[in-house]
Amino acid sequence: MGKIRTPFFRVVVTDSRKARNGLSIEEIGRYAPGQEPSLIEINSERALYWLGVGAQPSEAVEALLKITGDWQRHNSLPGTEGTLRVAPAPIGKHLAYEAAVKNAMDEPKEGATTLKKRAQEKLAAQANPVVLEPIAVDAVSDVPAPETSTEVAVETPPTQAVTE
Repeated sequence: MGKIRTPFFRVVVTDSRKARNGLSIEEIGRYAPGQEPSLIEINSERALYWLGVGAQPSEAVEALLKITGDWQRHNSLPGTEGTLRVAPAPIGKHLAYEAAVKNAMDEPKEGATTLKKRAQEKLAAQANPVVLEPIAVDAVSDVPAPETSTEVAVETPPTQAVTE
């Protein structure tokens, strides 16, 4: 079972006198090593029943039973809780969407997170306006103003004589 490069195995109970891929008595679990952590689902009640009536697991199935803790439970060994790691429940699309919307509401309102140089200067100018201090009148009156002469030269266009 499985696809190319995606292994998937069934844990089955079968008669040792039958062919490996022959008719199985019962399917008691499945194993998919391609996931992280590996998917191991074994019906513990049925596995303990078959072990109790004398079924002999293969080396691979025995390793899976040790991970789930069924092998220790059958042989009355310590560690019956097993070492099976469980994958966290996947987050639903609706919850992921709501989280993304909530994060988007916290983003800055000014626009892009990295502004161009002139845009940064504009924002800085708006945030910190330059305040000019009024110049004291007394200080200006002490300094004599330079005398300048204003001469304006105006050119007039030459007038044309009108002949009749």
